[in-house]
Formats: sequence, structure tokens, C-alpha cells
Amino acid sequence: MNFCSSTFNSSEQFMARAVKLALRGRARTAPNPTVGAVMVRDGQVVAEGWHHYCGGLHAERECIADAKAKNVDMTKCTMFVTLEPCNHYGKTPPCTEGIIEAGIAHIVIGTRDPNPKAAGGLEFLESKGVKVETGVLEEQCLDLISDFLLWQSGERAYSILKLASTIDGKIAGTTGRQEAVSCPDSFEDVQKLRAMVGAVIIGGNTLREDNPSLNCRLEIKPEGFAQPKAVIVTTKLPENHEAFTLTTTRAKETIFWTTIEQAASETAKELVNKGIEIIGLPCDEKGLIFENGFKFLREKYGVLRTLCEGGGKLALSLAEQDLIDEFVMYQAPRILGNTHGRPNFAGSDRQFMEEALNFRVSRVSQSGCDLKIVFKPADR
Repeated sequence: MNFCSSTFNSSEQFMARAVKLALRGRARTAPNPTVGAVMVRDGQVVAEGWHHYCGGLHAERECIADAKAKNVDMTKCTMFVTLEPCNHYGKTPPCTEGIIEAGIAHIVIGTRDPNPKAAGGLEFLESKGVKVETGVLEEQCLDLISDFLLWQSGERAYSILKLASTIDGKIAGTTGRQEAVSCPDSFEDVQKLRAMVGAVIIGGNTLREDNPSLNCRLEIKPEGFAQPKAVIVTTKLPENHEAFTLTTTRAKETIFWTTIEQAASETAKELVNKGIEIIGLPCDEKGLIFENGFKFLREKYGVLRTLCEGGGKLALSLAEQDLIDEFVMYQAPRILGNTHGRPNFAGSDRQFMEEALNFRVSRVSQSGCDLKIVFKPADR
């Protein structure tokens, strides 16, 4: 549906448009939240805006600028914005002041701002006579800022899992040979994911079987772009490290997460001499515990988001450790039909559905001939 040219009859549809706009800026807004806004008059969207990049105008002021450029009478409009307008001076002036100056009399807010420094916009607007409504598509609007919420309250990087699978849940054939599962449009979309993260994570099997480079291959990259770090998770460091692209041409951008014992091995010393970083992590009976690895990436390198492109075992380990903040699945309209194909998630001894790890659907969209489904943990 083309929201810009359609007439709406519900607040949820207008807010849905604001959510869609917000996502356009996600790659460059960090560590700020992702926000979108629309201006509505007589059931039609007449102006739009979103936060384009950190330090740039916020979504509300972008929307107001768009309305001014189109000679829109904002005194007769309602603004829909995904996040409560800020009420403080940061890199830009408060959005609340911009709204008052524009004469906008009615604001609909998706969700309140959890940041104490920026909060209070609702009360300020109401004190100036602006009609304010809240809670429209609140879950979707909260999902937009789930990374921001983690950065505000925690010390680790925000973890995104990406998998491409067939309808019957296979990410590879029986041999694990590298083959495209999803369509070219989905491949391009994955490159956009790589462009907005500070590290791409894979398992040791993926390193050995695929020999990937894990770099972003977009022809046009965002301003100030740097290739993401490559993180390999393995309990056995590779002794034949000259055989891999990451340990040769991208050595200084490569990090291994491994056992504390392996981190002290002779192989580790050889890798360190090549400029590769080795991080020893604690283990339990199921394997490596990853929490400290995500904290390390943020603390040392300022990595705010990571993208895991590993196989089924690594994906399950992340899920069991509650380290999937967002799960992006590209479901291809294909069926392998072989029980020995590589599954999305592997390694569990669960037998009953009541033991399953639960997620919820956050967003669904078309990606070429595939479905792109974004999941969030069910309890968040």
C-alpha cells in the first residue's frame, strides 16, 4: 500500500506510516533512537519526517520542515510521532519547542520516552494547550527503540540474529555446502544489515565450510562507514589459519571468541602475532558463555549492534542465553524436504512444545520473492 497517496481512517494507519519512515534512518541514528513522524490533515498525510542520522534534525523537526516546504497550514494538522518529543537541549533544540512554534495543536505519540534526560515532552506540550494522545501502536513503536533501551540500561551490544531458510526450516543442504537459500533482494537486504552493525558473528563451522569475508558489499555505503569487525565463535582455534580470508586479508579486523584454555594456546599466540584478537570466555556444560563477548565489543570498540550469521548451533546457543534481541528471518518459498538438511536451530534436547523458546512477530514484509520476518523475544 502507498500510504502517501491513500486516505486513512484510523490513527493506527498513520502511526504505521511513521514507523515505516523511522526505519529508513536506523542505520545512522545510533546511539540515538529511531523515530518517524507524519503530519495529517483531513485524513491525509501532508508531510513526513524521520531522524536521518545522529546529530541531525529529529523526526518532528524534519516533519515540520517538510510541511513548511509544502506550505502546509500546521495549525490545522495532527502530528503522529513514534516517540515522545524530546524536551531538552542536546545536539539539537527541543522538539517540543518546534511543535509549539509551528502551532500544531494535536499530537499523537506512539510511546513515552524512557530516557529521563529527554522525557517530559508530553507534560510540557499539555501545559501549552496542545492536545496529546499516547499509546497508538505502542508495541511497534517500542520495538523501534529496543536497541536504544538496551544501550540506556545495559553494557553490551544489541544482538541481531539473521537466518535464511526454506519453508521447512532448512538453512543448508545435507552437506552444509555454501548455497544461496534466499533471493538476490534478500542478499542485498543483508548487506544493509551489515552496514548498520559494528561486528558480524559466525561459528567455527561457518569459517571452515564457507571461508567468508563478512564484509559489507553495498555499492553505495553510508557516510563515515567502516567495515564491521569479524567475530568467530569456536572452542578450537584454526591451526591452518593461512587458509582463511578472515585470518589473512582481514586479520586486524578479526576477533575469536574461544575457551580460556584455547586463548592461552600456542595457536592463539600465532594468531595474535598476525594482529588477530583472541578473547577467552567462560564455559558451562553446553559450551561458551557469550555475555562478556558482547560487553567486550561495546566497551573496547564501541560496537552498538552485532549481526550473527552463524549456523543452527550458534543460533540456538544465543537463544538459550537470551542473547537474541532481534531475529531477522528470510523465508524462501522453497522446500528441501530432507530431514538431514541443516536446520535453523540445532542442538537442543527439548522434547515438548511447552519447553520451546518463545518469540513474537514484530514486523513482516516482502523481500523479493521471500518473506522477511522480524521476531523479538516474547517477554520483551
